[in-house]
Amino acid sequence: QVQVAESGGGLVQAGGSLSLSCAASGRSFSSYVMGWFRQGPGKERELVATIDWAYRTYYRDSVKGRFTISRDNAKNTVLLQMNSLKPEDTAVYYCAADLDTVLTGRFMADRYRYDLWGQGTQVTVSS
Repeated sequence: QVQVAESGGGLVQAGGSLSLSCAASGRSFSSYVMGWFRQGPGKERELVATIDWAYRTYYRDSVKGRFTISRDNAKNTVLLQMNSLKPEDTAVYYCAADLDTVLTGRFMADRYRYDLWGQGTQVTVSS
């Protein structure tokens, strides 16, 4: 019933920009916490950024000042704008949704529990 799907990945040169989009179904989208994760080659999956129902955001240190997460609730969409890309950003990027934390009213930063995951979109940054 509820689904998420990423798009916008591609190949860019170091220093370039790329924008990822995640479309999510569900009439309660505005209450979801949405997160972006990534998994580079030979690496574990890591959290990139989150945005909650009150537009509060969290970023891992390595992307602060370069990446921006935003949401458009009217379109059931969350975006990840990536600027000043580095080869270290090369990864499969995943969009995920936490459907339930809104019920607590708590900002959990990097500690949300995600229920739904997209299939991923490849981002490759060449040196």
